[in-house]
Amino acid sequence: MSADPGTPTLDQLRAFLTVVETGSFAGAARKLYRATSVVSYAIANLESQLGVQLFDRKTTRKPQLTQAGRTVLVEARTVFNGVDGLRAKVKGLMQGLEAEIRLTLDVMLPASRVADALKAFSLAFPTVTLRLQIEALGAIAQSVLDGESTLGVSSPYHTEVSGIERIGIGSIALIPVASPDHPLALGNPNPPGAAREHVQLVLSDRSQLTRDRDYAVVSPRTWRLADLGAKHMLLREGIGWGNMPVDRVEDDLASGRLVQLDLPEIRSQPYTFDVIYRTDTPPGPAARWLIERFVQQAS
Repeated sequence: MSADPGTPTLDQLRAFLTVVETGSFAGAARKLYRATSVVSYAIANLESQLGVQLFDRKTTRKPQLTQAGRTVLVEARTVFNGVDGLRAKVKGLMQGLEAEIRLTLDVMLPASRVADALKAFSLAFPTVTLRLQIEALGAIAQSVLDGESTLGVSSPYHTEVSGIERIGIGSIALIPVASPDHPLALGNPNPPGAAREHVQLVLSDRSQLTRDRDYAVVSPRTWRLADLGAKHMLLREGIGWGNMPVDRVEDDLASGRLVQLDLPEIRSQPYTFDVIYRTDTPPGPAARWLIERFVQQAS
């Protein structure tokens, strides 16, 4: 017997899987619309190709998997799942369905909206690969312009950038917050100009589009952070004050870990979102569905 197994055919693997599923050679023959002898021959050839015995036919009336058979079963199912996935993807391509969508989301987009869209998308388009990236400010539009992303969900700071289509999908509220022992929290309500005397934590822009611009920044003393989670952590530790999405700090406000600041310069302000894509690369069916999902969320 050769130490190097041969290559089984898909037909042999299909016969093997069907015998396991039905529990008998006769049952597999009925399901495959073949003679029992044909199924037995396929299994015998498969065992010969692999060099192992897959079924114990001597000690039981019904074919029982051997240890080798159980190992081969796992791999055979993997092979057939891969073939089914390949056929589904090709069918989608023939129907104009995208093979992959690269999605870049604004870090400010509420987690509940992200989860809703992605869970629904995976059910509606199980064959479409989704690649997700989280960015801030102009980095989202930059990714779309560079062709790295199919779609982006971004703030409106890119409105003057040409070559991008935009669809509004609602907004959230940004509010200024600080830890309860921060001077601005102790001074609520604060006089005009008080916010300029303290360090403001600000998200930095890693793109070339809007790198040198500031948004909702009132203090000349700023700490720049590339991550919203880091900003949230520093706020709770009492290091500076800053604007945060309401949904990210609701629990902190309820528990008293953070306090909403009363500042004449900045109170609550809307932060709007657009779905964006390149004008010369219109979205396909799956991407259009995803856009509609974000629009429905806003309504």
